[in-house]
Amino acid sequence: MKISYQNNVIGLSAETPEERAICALLGAADGHVFQLHAATDRGMAFSEIGPEDDARRAPLNIVQSVAPRFAPISNLAHTPFELGGQRYASVEGFWQGLKRLDPAERRAMAKLWGGEAKERGGSVDQPTEFAYEGVTIAAGSPEHWALMRAACEAKFTRHDAARSALLATGERWLMHKVRRDSRTIPGAIMADIWMRIRTRLQEEAVSGQ
Repeated sequence: MKISYQNNVIGLSAETPEERAICALLGAADGHVFQLHAATDRGMAFSEIGPEDDARRAPLNIVQSVAPRFAPISNLAHTPFELGGQRYASVEGFWQGLKRLDPAERRAMAKLWGGEAKERGGSVDQPTEFAYEGVTIAAGSPEHWALMRAACEAKFTRHDAARSALLATGERWLMHKVRRDSRTIPGAIMADIWMRIRTRLQEEAVSGQ
């Protein structure tokens, strides 16, 4: 195998079938970060840290276009959960349903997820206040945010894929930056909810070991 080092880049050129097999294995880790160990003039070893964004702990923006392995974190994801005796297909369906004053319409929204939940919810303006379980809540208030926290808690507690995706973010800073920020649940509030729940789940995982 020919090895070159130029402009801070190590290049490998396979010459035998065995060496090409090694290059194929390394190719599967394209974009990953490795740490150098035990370097001598006779050889060295590298250990994989992980994808570059993870290794650098780059902030992660949780939006519809996020990498598939993090997609279940999104409010739009189909992640069924139950809250207050009502079954919801997604957090988005729950949140958008709060705009509906008619209980039947709210139940219909509870069955939706993805773009349909977002579009149908967006077709109705948010009332200045609404009722939930007999309590009148002002739109965009801390009490409104607490409902989102409760829905997310139920989702990540009960849905395995969503919980695994959230824990897979490790210590990365989460964001929710979209083209038009919500007036009732700003992106910064949404991201803070995710990170607080993640911290709880991480603590529970450690205490359960």
